[in-house]
Amino acid sequence: MNYLRLLVCLLAIPLTLSCKQEQDTSYKKNIAPDWEAARAIYLQELNNALAGLDSLNEITASHPDAKKIFNNARLAFKKAEPYASYLNPEVGHRANGPALPIYKEDNDRTMNPVGLQKIEESIYEGGTPTPQYKKELKITTGLLATLKKNIEKRALTPQRYFIATHQQLLRVLSFSISGFDTPVSQLGITEGAASLQNLVDTYKVTIQPIIKEKDVTLDQTFINQVEKAIAFMSSNTDYNSFDRYTFVSTHLSPITKTWVAIRKASDLWEGTTNTPFNFDAPTFFENDSFNTAFFTPNVNKNPTAIQIALGKKLFFDDKLSANGTMACATCHIPEKAYTDGMVVNLSNAGKNLQRNTPTLINTVFQQNFFADGRSPTLIDQVSSVFTNKDEFNSNVHEFSKEVLEDSTYITLFDEAYGGVSKRNIDVIKAISSYVSTLNSFDSKFDKNMRGDERSFTSSEQRGMNLFMGKALCATCHFMPLTNGTVPPFYAETEREVIGVPETAQNKMLDDDLGYYWRFKEELHKGMFKTPTVRNAAVTGPYMHNGVYSTLEEVMDFYNKGGGGGLGFDLEHQTLPFDNLNLSEQELQDLVAFIETLTAINVDEVY
Repeated sequence: MNYLRLLVCLLAIPLTLSCKQEQDTSYKKNIAPDWEAARAIYLQELNNALAGLDSLNEITASHPDAKKIFNNARLAFKKAEPYASYLNPEVGHRANGPALPIYKEDNDRTMNPVGLQKIEESIYEGGTPTPQYKKELKITTGLLATLKKNIEKRALTPQRYFIATHQQLLRVLSFSISGFDTPVSQLGITEGAASLQNLVDTYKVTIQPIIKEKDVTLDQTFINQVEKAIAFMSSNTDYNSFDRYTFVSTHLSPITKTWVAIRKASDLWEGTTNTPFNFDAPTFFENDSFNTAFFTPNVNKNPTAIQIALGKKLFFDDKLSANGTMACATCHIPEKAYTDGMVVNLSNAGKNLQRNTPTLINTVFQQNFFADGRSPTLIDQVSSVFTNKDEFNSNVHEFSKEVLEDSTYITLFDEAYGGVSKRNIDVIKAISSYVSTLNSFDSKFDKNMRGDERSFTSSEQRGMNLFMGKALCATCHFMPLTNGTVPPFYAETEREVIGVPETAQNKMLDDDLGYYWRFKEELHKGMFKTPTVRNAAVTGPYMHNGVYSTLEEVMDFYNKGGGGGLGFDLEHQTLPFDNLNLSEQELQDLVAFIETLTAINVDEVY
C-alpha cells in the first residue's frame, strides 16, 4: 500500500471500511488452504498402493520380495486411507477389513475374504493356491481403483478434511496399535506412525499457514507432539512389547487435544452433529466424546429432560408388565451396573430365561441389540421386552391402564409428549431415551488415557498392553468403547463365533445357536454380538449363557483358543484357534486392566 493510498484510508471515513474489507479479503486469499495439494497427496499414495499390487501380480506370493513390496503398498494405502475411506466407507473397509467371509443379505451368498488383510495372509502364511492369490490381487486392485476414482472426482473441503482426519486418528488407536489391520505381519505400529506423518504432511500444505499467523505456538506444539509420537513408535515397533499405555496417554491424546484447538483456531469448520463424534471433545476418552444422537433412531433423537425423567420413572415401574411382577429394573439393577448378578434371570412365571443379562451402561453405542442381534435399534429392543410372553407380556400397542392410576404420569406425559398417547409407543420412546443416558467414560482407564492422572500400577499397564496387543482382545473389543461397534464409522456391530461351552467344565459346546436364527446359515451358528468390556469387573457372570463366574475363567477360555482350542468342532470360529500362551502373571495383568474400566457413576442415577 503506497503512502497516498494509506492517507486516503486514514482520512476518509467512508473509505475506511472499504479498505479494511479489501485487506481482510487479501489476508484470506493469501493464506487460503491448498486443498488440492492435500488431495494430490492422498491420490499419489493410492497410486503407490496400486503400483505395489501391480508388482505383486508379477511375482508369486512366496517370492523373496513379496513381503517388502506388500508392506510398502500397505503403508501407501494407510496414507491415502483418511480421504479414500471417508469418501467410500464400504469399499474402504472391504479393501482393508478382516480376512473373513462376508454374508450378503441381498443375494443370500457368502463371499470369500479379499482385501489387503487376505493378501497379507497369503504372503506371510503361504498355502494359498496361485489362482486364488491372483484373484485376491485382482479384486483388491479393483477396490483401490474405485477409491482412486472417488478421490479424483471429489474435491477436498474443510469439512471432509477434518472428519477424515478425526477418523484416521481413531484408526491409529483402534486398528494400528491393536494389530487389527495387520494381524499376521504385525506392522500396525509402523503404519500408525505413517498415518501421523501423513497428517503432518497434509496439514503443512493446507492450514498450517493460518495457524502460524494466528498462534505460532500452537503450530509448534502440534508439530513437536507428532514428531515425538512418531519417534516413540519408531523406537519400538515390536507388536508384543510396544507400550500402548504410554503412547496413548503421553502422545496420542495430547495430539488429539491440540488438533481440536487447531481446528477451532483455523475457523474453517465448526463441526457437525450427524457423525458418531463430538468434534469438540479433546480426546477419545471423555464423557461426551461420542454423539448419542448418531446412534439413536430418527424418531427419538434429542429427547427432552422431561421425556428422560418420564423414561426413568417407567424403567422402575412393574405395572408395565401384564402380571405386575417385572420392571426393566428387575433384570437391570442400577446398583449392579444395570445387570442382575445372576447366570440368567427369571421369567414372569419364575422359570429361567435363555440368556445372561447384559449391562445397560453405554449400551446405546451399538447398531444391534440382544446377544443374538435380533433388534436393530434400542427402541425395538425395548418393544421386544414388552411383547415377550416370558417378560412383560404386554401389548405394545395398548397403553397400560394401571400406569395411568398414578396421577403423576398424567402430568409427565402431558409435559413430555403433549398428552397421554393411546398407544405404548411413547412409553417405549421414553424408556429408550432414559437408557440412552446411562453412559459413563470416567473410569480410571479414561482418566489415565486423557492425561488427568497417571495412576496405573505396573500390572495394569502390562494388562492394557496385553489387551491391545498379544492377547488380541482389542481386535474384537475396539478401543475406546471396547465393544464390537466398528470404528471409525460405527455403522455396524460385529458378531463373533467363539465357541462358548455349555458349562464351566468346558466339555461340551453350548447349544444356543445365536444369530443363526436370521438366515439359517452355517456361518452364523453360535454367533453372538461382541459386548462391551467396560464395567466387566462388576457385571459377571459372563458370556451369553453366564457360564463363567469370574474374569479369570474368561481369560483362561480365550487363552486356550476359545471353543476351537477346547476341541469343539467349529469350522467357522472367528477367534484364532491357537493357544495364546499367556502366563499366569499375564492373565492376572489382564484382569487388573479390565478392573480399570469400571465406571458406573452415570450421574448418580440410583
